[in-house]
Amino acid sequence: MNLCWNEIKRKSHNIRVRLEAFSDNSGKLQLSLQEIIEWLTAKDEELSEQLPIGGDVGAVQHQREFHQAFMEDVKSRGPYIYSVLESAQTFLAQHPFQEPEETLPDGKEVSPRRRMMNVSRSVWKQANVASDLWEKLTARCVDRHRHMERTLERLLQIQAAMEELAVALEQAEGVRDAWEPVGDLFIDSLQDHIDATKLFKEELTQVKEGMKHINDLAHQLAISDVHLSMENARALEHLNNRWKLLQVGSIEERLKQLQDAHRDFGPGSQHFLSSSVQIPWERAISPNKVPYYINHQAQTTCWDHPKMTELYQALADLNNIKFSAYRTAMKLRHVQKALRLDLLKLSSVVDVFREQELQHAEHVMDVVEVIHALTSLYEKLEEERSILINIPLCVDMCLNWLLNVYDSGRNGKMRVLSFKTGLVILCNADIQEKYKYLFRQVCGPGGLTDQKHLSLLLHEAIQIPRQLGEVAAFGGSNVEPSVRSCFRMAPGKSAIEVSHFLEWMSLEPQSVVWLPVLHRVTVAETAKHQARCYICKQCPIKGFRYRSLKQFNVDICQTCFLTGRTTKGKKLHYPIMEYYTPTTSGEKMRDFAKTLKNKFRSKQYFSKHPQRGYLPVQSVLEVEMCTVSCVGGLRDEDQYLLRHSSPALEQDSPHGHLLAHLDCQDREELQRTLQRLENENRVLQGEYRRLKWKHEEAAASPQLLESGPGSPAGQQDEELLAEARVLRQHKTRLETRMQILEDHNKQLESQLHRLRELLLQERDGQNRVGRKRILFFSERKTESRPRREKKSSGGAE
Repeated sequence: MNLCWNEIKRKSHNIRVRLEAFSDNSGKLQLSLQEIIEWLTAKDEELSEQLPIGGDVGAVQHQREFHQAFMEDVKSRGPYIYSVLESAQTFLAQHPFQEPEETLPDGKEVSPRRRMMNVSRSVWKQANVASDLWEKLTARCVDRHRHMERTLERLLQIQAAMEELAVALEQAEGVRDAWEPVGDLFIDSLQDHIDATKLFKEELTQVKEGMKHINDLAHQLAISDVHLSMENARALEHLNNRWKLLQVGSIEERLKQLQDAHRDFGPGSQHFLSSSVQIPWERAISPNKVPYYINHQAQTTCWDHPKMTELYQALADLNNIKFSAYRTAMKLRHVQKALRLDLLKLSSVVDVFREQELQHAEHVMDVVEVIHALTSLYEKLEEERSILINIPLCVDMCLNWLLNVYDSGRNGKMRVLSFKTGLVILCNADIQEKYKYLFRQVCGPGGLTDQKHLSLLLHEAIQIPRQLGEVAAFGGSNVEPSVRSCFRMAPGKSAIEVSHFLEWMSLEPQSVVWLPVLHRVTVAETAKHQARCYICKQCPIKGFRYRSLKQFNVDICQTCFLTGRTTKGKKLHYPIMEYYTPTTSGEKMRDFAKTLKNKFRSKQYFSKHPQRGYLPVQSVLEVEMCTVSCVGGLRDEDQYLLRHSSPALEQDSPHGHLLAHLDCQDREELQRTLQRLENENRVLQGEYRRLKWKHEEAAASPQLLESGPGSPAGQQDEELLAEARVLRQHKTRLETRMQILEDHNKQLESQLHRLRELLLQERDGQNRVGRKRILFFSERKTESRPRREKKSSGGAE
């Protein structure tokens, strides 16, 4: 027992020694871990309390130095922390714990073993907390260091880029400051300055990219919670403002000013045409480049040039001419002289067309292209004739005339064929050369043209008398009968040659009879005839001379004949020969023989054998209209013979089989023509009502002029009398215009009626194709129809 007791005492002593050693080691370890935890927590708070990274290089460099010292301090503490953590790991290896922590009842003592396990558990917790704090602190230090390095790098880039950009902007601003004002530049140098400005804008592309790079760097810093300092932010804002002012406020603005100046004053502008009008008129340009004119005194605007308005008023004075072909020719002669086209040779016109590359007839020209071509024409005319020409006025007037003829809606577009036709018809050239040139514009490579292209040419030509209000006397705007009449020169052929066209034109067809009359008017202007006028007694007769082929020594001047003046109330009902050049002895003998022959002919002979000086062109279904308008409008012209008269061709064949050969495209074109004629009819009816209202107003105005010249308001009465005279003249012109419009309206209504009948016939024919029995019946009915139509048409003829 003594030995056992001694052994128990020894073991108890050893246990006490071990417990005391464990208590000392665990206590020191816990104190060290607690100290580390507190130090790491303080350092973490110190790191969090550091200021945000600055927005300039100096501030970031200072913060980086401070942070490096902080990291050195943390780094120097690292070995001690690692040693304590290793001691804790060793301690835990020697004194592991497995049971979970248990809560003991109050008053119950804790066993030494459980107390040791609790101490181990506490050491383990402290070690984990210290390890986590250490890793977190070191990671935050490294992240902040890297952030500072990236920020410093970007700030250095921004600083270098701003310095480089400031130098580039200063150089660009120097170039900008050296620019001359746009108003001081020569017009010929505008295009060079435009090119130089565009090149300068392209050279600033690097500056633009540099500015974008700086703004991107600043944006990246803002995303990373780094804001530029006040100094850097102001410098960047100043650079952006300078760049914006240079790019938008200087380059773009100057480029716009140069382009506007080049458009308004350059070679392709219409500025040089501004001098074509005088105060109070001003020439303005619509958005589609079409000119219009502003009267600042009357505060009105109009499409027509003031000189063109005066020209139209002068043309109205020619309405007293009795014969429409001569009335139209006289008006065109006035237009030709006013536009100075009577001096322009056809060869010069063709050369300008070639220089302007106006080869395709279907090409559409805008107003600027028309102005370029007209300017070249008049410059060439001035150079060839060695005369001084008011080019702006001539170009503006000719442009106004062409727009009135071919673009009355002022759309700003005109076909090349229209442009060529309008100039060639009024230029100075032989009429045969004009015919040949115009035919070449619509013929194909083989020198042939079909009905479609010929109708285009005739449609362009008929627009000229239409503008003058004379189209009703020449078959109206429907050129289909004229095309058929021309193709009779080549029976059975789908295309004609120039020889066929010239042969047909030599007959002076009704639709274009005004053109050869224009040439005879031009030649007759310088003609003098050694004869005395039977009516006005003028001697010598100037211009046209008319001789009766029934009475001897009866010569009439052009003024008396064209205006219908007679002597002693007598009218001429017999053939008359026209002379536009002085007569020769042979012509005198020939006319004497004709007069002698006609002496023995009665009035019934001349009424049964009327002779025209033109080729009547009409279709079968137009008989009623032509009786009233086409022939009726020219019935006074049947009383005399032109110099080169020709018999009328055979009447047109019936239209019974016309639509049988029409394809889909022709029917669509017929529908479009019908719609266009209906629109034209409505426009003419509206204009007729407006003119009728003006006529009634003009008729009522003279009633206000009853005060005599001796009244107190003498000066006012004189003004009213003068106004009354003007109104009477205007009334006469309105009545003439109304009569022309009425004739044209009747003609359009006849054309509409004819086209509707043709369409109805075509639809009826299509409906009858469905069934065989009805088809057989319709074929028999169709065979008999042409004979009936021919009979009815022959009766009308």
